[in-house]
Amino acid sequence: MTCVLVLSISAPSAAEDALTSPYRDQTAAEIRGLTEKEISELREGRGMGLARAAELNGYPGPRHVLDAVREGRLHLSPGQLQTVQRLFDDMAREAQRLGDMILKEERALEQEFRKGTISETDLQAGVTRIAALQGQLRAVHLRTHLETRPVLSEQQIQHYNELRGYGASSPQEHKH
Repeated sequence: MTCVLVLSISAPSAAEDALTSPYRDQTAAEIRGLTEKEISELREGRGMGLARAAELNGYPGPRHVLDAVREGRLHLSPGQLQTVQRLFDDMAREAQRLGDMILKEERALEQEFRKGTISETDLQAGVTRIAALQGQLRAVHLRTHLETRPVLSEQQIQHYNELRGYGASSPQEHKH
C-alpha cells in the first residue's frame, strides 16, 4: 500500500517534468528562438564551434593562437604575431557583421510568428536567408583557420595542438 501511495504521488511530478519546456525561461527574451549566449556570440563574432572541422584537423584558430601567445605558452615572431592579429581582426569584423545580419533576420522571422501572420512562403524565405548567412559565417571562421595555418611552422602547430589537448600528432598531409 505504501508503495502504491508513493508511486501515485510521484507520477504527476514525473509527468510535469516531461512536459515542462526547457525553453520556458526564454519567453521574455529579445529573440525567443535564440539563447542569450547565442545572441551574445553572434554579436561578438565568436566562433561557436563553427570551425571545428579545421581546428580538429591541424588548422589553428587565430583567437586561440593569440590567447596562447598572451599566456606565454606559444611563441611567435613579431611578423607572425602581426599577421595572426590581422587575420583575427578581419575575421571578427566580418563575423560581427554577419552575426548582426543573422540577428536581424531572426528578429524578423520571430515577429511574423509573434503577430501570427507568417505564411509558408515567408517561413521558407526567412529560413533560407538565415541559413545562407549562417553558411557565410561558418565559411568566414573556417577560412581564417585555413589562412592561419601557413603563418605558423609545423612545430608551432604541433605545440598548439598539444596545448589544446589534441595530442602531438598532426593530420596526414597530402603530398602532390
